[in-house]
Order: sequence, then structure tokens, then C-alpha cells
Amino acid sequence: MVSTAEKATRLQELHAAPELLLVVNVWDAITAKVVAETPGTQALATPSHGIAASRGYPDGEVIPRDEMISEVALIVRTAGDLPVTADLEAGYGDPGGTVARAIEAGAVGCNLEDQMKPLDESVKAVEAAVAAAQSAGIDFVLNARTDAFLRAGDRDPEEVLAEAITRGRAYLDAGASNVFVPGKLDETQVGRLVEALGERKVNLIGVPGSIPLATAQKLGVSRMSYGPFSQNVALTALAKLAEDVYAGGGLPADMRKLN
Repeated sequence: MVSTAEKATRLQELHAAPELLLVVNVWDAITAKVVAETPGTQALATPSHGIAASRGYPDGEVIPRDEMISEVALIVRTAGDLPVTADLEAGYGDPGGTVARAIEAGAVGCNLEDQMKPLDESVKAVEAAVAAAQSAGIDFVLNARTDAFLRAGDRDPEEVLAEAITRGRAYLDAGASNVFVPGKLDETQVGRLVEALGERKVNLIGVPGSIPLATAQKLGVSRMSYGPFSQNVALTALAKLAEDVYAGGGLPADMRKLN
């Protein structure tokens, strides 16, 4: 069995490798099993929104931390030797303690979002998370997320990009492994982020209309994940099944037995 420390080192290697790391997010044991057994899977990631929704909570740290960590632990067990990185939102008011709990559950990386709080406060959260990982003695992958684009509103795009870069640099200086910049970014914006923060340091989320994977690879992006969208794809298939059944149809011909 691969140790937690070995999984952490492997996840760091995957982020630093020249190949774009592709991570399809999972939110419970059966989705973790299906994705883990899919050829090409090298790591798993949890979405906070997806886990919260599956347990009847809205997104935004409404789900109790214990429930979130419990689900992460279940996914880690299901993943076997694959490294798992967990979305821990903003740390539930205790970034260091939450990262420590996630590591105890077997996670070897996490997303930690800034929610556009004051920069000094956000940097302290990153520092607390880094300290918790160091205390655990593993090469934890801290993916510091800035919500600069998600909360941009009608601000000048140049100002938004500049703030994302400022925050990203501060988080890397505080010990973060990578910077996660979710949003619908164009090729120029992604290129400038990579130029400012470093190759294999910028992580993106796949959204409808996002840049092609080949372009992200060429620009030097480290990782592409899919957040709540993988759950929406699954739920769309379920909704279509219900619609087809109610219309007199049945199971789709291309259905696979996966559980």
C-alpha cells in the first residue's frame, strides 16, 4: 500500500510534470470508484459544492466540517493508491486545523479559497495551512485559490487580472504549491497568469467555453479540474433518463454497468 507521504510526493510530481494534469472531480464513494477505475486517471479531487449538494446543503461552508472531512476520508479509502486533493473552501474558519484534519483523513492536497478577503488575511490562511502540512511531515499540495475573476463584477478586466497576479504571487511566497484561478479565462489571460506566476504553477477549472486542453498544455498550465460540473454532467444524464421514461422510453442503449 502506498503511504500518505508517497501519495503527496506523487501529487507534487504530477503538478510539476510537463503534461497537463487532468482531474475529474468526484463527490462520493461510487463516483470515486468509477473515475479511479477509468484508464488515464492519475489523481482524484473533491468538489466542495458537489459534496455539499449530495448531502443536502448549499455551497459556501454551510455543510459542517466534520461531514465534509468524513466524505473526503471515504473517497480517499475508495481511491486506493491514487492521491486525493480535497476542496476545503476557505478552511471553515480554521485553515490550519482543517488542513490537519484533511491530512488525517488521507488527503494529500487541497484547494483553499480567498473569497477576496483582505490580502493579509488570505496570506495568513495560506501560512496556517502550510504550517499544518509541515507539521504532518508530508509534501502537501496547497492549491491557493483566488476568486478575483469569479467576483469581478463589472470591474476592468485588466484590474482583475492584476489583482489575481498580486494575490497569486503572495500565496506562492507564503508557501502555496500552486495558484487556482477559476473563471472563464481566455488564452491571453491564461498566458499572462502563467508568465507572471510561473509554468506549472497555475491551475484552472474547465467551464463551458473554456480554452482547449491542448492550449492550456501549451501555455504551461499545471492542472485542469472540473469542480461541480462533473456532478452536473451526471445529474443531466439522470434527468434525461427520467424525461425519457416519462415519455414512454427506457434505458439508453449505451448504458454501462459501473456499480
